[in-house]
Amino acid sequence: MFRKAHFIFTIFCGGITAAIMLFMSFLYLYVSEGSLRSSRFQSFQNDIGTITANLEQSTYVSMQWLARLEAQNDYIIYVVDNGVPFLHNTLSGPVDSHSQVLLQESLDAYDDRISVAVASPDGSSYSGIWHIEYPFTSPTTGESYYASRIDIEHDNSATQIMILYSLRPLRESIRRQRALFAWIDLGACAVLFVFAWFFTGRLLKPLRENQEKQLQFIAAASHELRTPLSVILASSECCESASGRERDGFFRTIRQEGQRMNRLIDDMLALTRSGTSRFLIERKPAELDTLCLNAYEAFEPLCRDKGLTLTLALPDTPTARCNCDAERIAQVLSILLHNAVSYTPEGGSIELALRCGKDRRTGFEITVTDTGVGIPDEDKPHIFDRFYRAEKSRSAKGHFGLGLAIAYEIVTAHHGRITVQDNPAGGSRFSVRLP
Repeated sequence: MFRKAHFIFTIFCGGITAAIMLFMSFLYLYVSEGSLRSSRFQSFQNDIGTITANLEQSTYVSMQWLARLEAQNDYIIYVVDNGVPFLHNTLSGPVDSHSQVLLQESLDAYDDRISVAVASPDGSSYSGIWHIEYPFTSPTTGESYYASRIDIEHDNSATQIMILYSLRPLRESIRRQRALFAWIDLGACAVLFVFAWFFTGRLLKPLRENQEKQLQFIAAASHELRTPLSVILASSECCESASGRERDGFFRTIRQEGQRMNRLIDDMLALTRSGTSRFLIERKPAELDTLCLNAYEAFEPLCRDKGLTLTLALPDTPTARCNCDAERIAQVLSILLHNAVSYTPEGGSIELALRCGKDRRTGFEITVTDTGVGIPDEDKPHIFDRFYRAEKSRSAKGHFGLGLAIAYEIVTAHHGRITVQDNPAGGSRFSVRLP
């Protein structure tokens, strides 16, 4: 499921990003090409303006000057004097059918676009020079040009100069720019999809881990519930054929296992609430030394019955109140002391201690230190996971591996920290730090 989701999210994320990038690239190319064509046409007009100014200052048209213009600017120049092709037309190259067709097509395009009156309003002859620039595409070859027609009128003579500039270099420049952008976009899309693959993988990793933890939680919970349930079913079957005294023993076993199942279900519900908004922490000023004293008095008889020594260490001076949920913190103390009692052999010792910092930033620290079996280093990173129990303590009946997970959730909800370390004298030391 996650592999398919990973693939879909990669396509979705990379596709949208690539589409936006391609759209921006096309928009840039459209604006850039339009600006390039406009700039080149304006440059062509400026050149024609300069040529026209030179013609106005000259009394004749020099063939050498025309040839130099063609060579320097890649122009095609045709000169028609009173309807007769100028000598330059033949000197600049062979006059073939293509040249004649191109000249005629450019003149026809001019006639289709422009209408000019040569005579003056009073009917007298007119002298002057003017020019018109326009884009032009040859119908026969499909080649595009910028065209300019310069008309020179003087007394009864008329001279037309057609200047054509092929747009092939401009098209080649645009084609190279498009190819460059195509390769850039292709490479960028590949990078985007690779990034999207790793990025969506990182996003899905917590979900994958959460699903795995849920499956492990369900499997472990099912296993833990099956054990007392099997005992209850077996005891209920034995009750049918058992005598009165034996039946009482089976009933006692059924009640004990039922209570065990009830504790497990309560723990599971507490952990379920910890992952939702229903796990509420009601903060009120509380005296931690009083909570520690109550926990000590509750567990001291149990420790004495098991041959353990339980000691309490409190600050010599009155401590400030801690803004916390007193019932939840008492639950954390109960969990830690219950674990210490369960995993400390007879003759061992347990210490419950409270320390208070000198200022508000230091906060409070509650420690539970035992001289029990201890926790291997490889198990320390996992002891706060749900249903996790170190190998040495798996046989301890009544421990489901949920207590420390509940304690961790409670302390975290208080914005505190709970850690475990080795006791130099043997055993473990759990520390709870509260702000």
